Amino acid sequence: MKTKRIFRTTMTVVALVTGSLMSMSFTPEGKSRIVEEGGTGPYKAIMKEEASLKEHTVFVPQDLSAFKGKKKLPVLVWGNGACTNSPWEHYKFLNEIASYGYIVVATGFIPMDDKPYRGPMSTTEQQIESIDWVIAQNADPSSPYYQKIDVKNIAAAGMSCGGLQTLYNCADPRIKTLMVCNSGLFNSENASSAVGGMPMPPKSKLKEIHSSIIYILGGETDIAYENGMDDFHRIDHVPACATNFPVGHGGTYSQPHGGEFSVVAIAWLNWQLKGDKKSAKMFKGKNCGVSQRKDWTIEKNAKLK
Repeated sequence: MKTKRIFRTTMTVVALVTGSLMSMSFTPEGKSRIVEEGGTGPYKAIMKEEASLKEHTVFVPQDLSAFKGKKKLPVLVWGNGACTNSPWEHYKFLNEIASYGYIVVATGFIPMDDKPYRGPMSTTEQQIESIDWVIAQNADPSSPYYQKIDVKNIAAAGMSCGGLQTLYNCADPRIKTLMVCNSGLFNSENASSAVGGMPMPPKSKLKEIHSSIIYILGGETDIAYENGMDDFHRIDHVPACATNFPVGHGGTYSQPHGGEFSVVAIAWLNWQLKGDKKSAKMFKGKNCGVSQRKDWTIEKNAKLK
């Protein structure tokens, strides 16, 4: 984050009337869209608006019948890069996560085409609104999500500015884990390079983290690399790791199914929110799975090793 602007990733969307990877439709609740045939996970997902949650986009399995009793949907709340009030750059990545049995609530308006969002910036409060909403939906007998959401397993995450929003909200006791992507808090000496409107918590904010945390960064060419790695090296009171894949600040979000970032993100969420032992092997041990994947590197603090 040494420049005075946030680089936006580019995204090419191919939408055909029939037989496409992405289709569009309207439901009584609002706009919806099937992205990449619902994702590669076992629960084909849908991206949709919810009338009861303005200025947010929900990614969730299309068929909720499998989620009942002890089997419920863990939660991911997401903040976008550039403080954008639409997940237009990240929807493939978020949809892929939802297809593995999650409800993902992203800040901002649903992206129905490939046009960049142009409008007011998002706010840190929108992540909190997302958490409030999923908890209310789970408790509401009239909601399709009634008793289907695992409200004890909530992850907060975001990219670039969205990562700063996530760290700003890190003290919320309802958060079980954090996922900070292409982001990190500014040091006082480089704070002047931040884009106006971004949340700017001091490094002391890291002491308020009470959950596990992963940094997913784009390697040394990522403008957030130094800030993110500095964060990681300061965190010694909770389990933390920093992973890097050398693609720069844009990550792999716009690649099919979110690319390599999706692989690591889903493994982290499956371990932290579902207790999946196979996914834990991606991060635990000297020869963990992340370190075996081509071009990935990982560092872990003593709490995680």
